[in-house]
Amino acid sequence: MTDKKLYNLAKEAMKNSYSPYSDCKVGAAFLTASGKVFTGTNIENAAFGPTVCAERVAIFKAVSEGERSFSKIAVVGGKGGVIDGIFAPCGVCRQVLREFCDDDFTLLLGETPDSFKTLTLKDLLPLSFSPENVK
Repeated sequence: MTDKKLYNLAKEAMKNSYSPYSDCKVGAAFLTASGKVFTGTNIENAAFGPTVCAERVAIFKAVSEGERSFSKIAVVGGKGGVIDGIFAPCGVCRQVLREFCDDDFTLLLGETPDSFKTLTLKDLLPLSFSPENVK
């Protein structure tokens, strides 16, 4: 799968956002090593604490289906559903990614509707706490 196609799947997922409080819509597309794609979108809650990010929705869908090896994730977001700058994964999502992905895991972060920035998990979470730390 091309990076552009994965990016476009994240944009599609963004349309399903449930974000009545912030109006910030986020979509994610998570590619497994076997070639499957799992999408997710942010789901807000009036109590705020139960809110779940798009990245975690996509990851948890993949893990719940038995996937454990991952290639990359595309993430897009924007106020009112308009992509205008990077919506990087929050700290919780970065830690969840690190649970299942190595430092060199690729993230495609939307900058505009047609372009994205490519980073690694280590770029976003240096000196991470990983499963290796508790072995």
